[in-house]
Amino acid sequence: MKILVINGVNMNMLGFREQEKYGTMTLKDLEKELYAFSFELGIDINTYQSNYEGEIVEKIHNAKEEFDGIVINAGAYTHTSIAIRDAISAVEIPTVEVHMTNIYKREEFRHHSYLSGVCLGQISGFGINSYKLGLKAIVDYLIKDNKFKQQ
Repeated sequence: MKILVINGVNMNMLGFREQEKYGTMTLKDLEKELYAFSFELGIDINTYQSNYEGEIVEKIHNAKEEFDGIVINAGAYTHTSIAIRDAISAVEIPTVEVHMTNIYKREEFRHHSYLSGVCLGQISGFGINSYKLGLKAIVDYLIKDNKFKQQ
């Protein structure tokens, strides 16, 4: 089973920006911990980060033949990008939306997600555990519904 983990805009600034919200863990630290967790789950993951909406859309499009599921933290694009929403919808790959912070305890404009309507679910507010819970959820979904491609 192969899962694509996408991090969107400004996620490359983890560990440096708003440490009171996101902590000191860098994106590289996050990815390292997720790779270790993927071994525990017995799955393969590939991580990707871009600050460019079109590149994220292209990555989702290209995931169609290679990945069984997607875990995505689109960052601020969550609240603005119909293009990323349409890409997720178009590829029909089971997707879980994650956020490190609880977007519903933040500014009002962050309370709306364009992605949630085309994702299996949304997990927010648990820091790196949001990603781990998202990975576990997508794996459980794919196994339960026998939707993963045999390796």
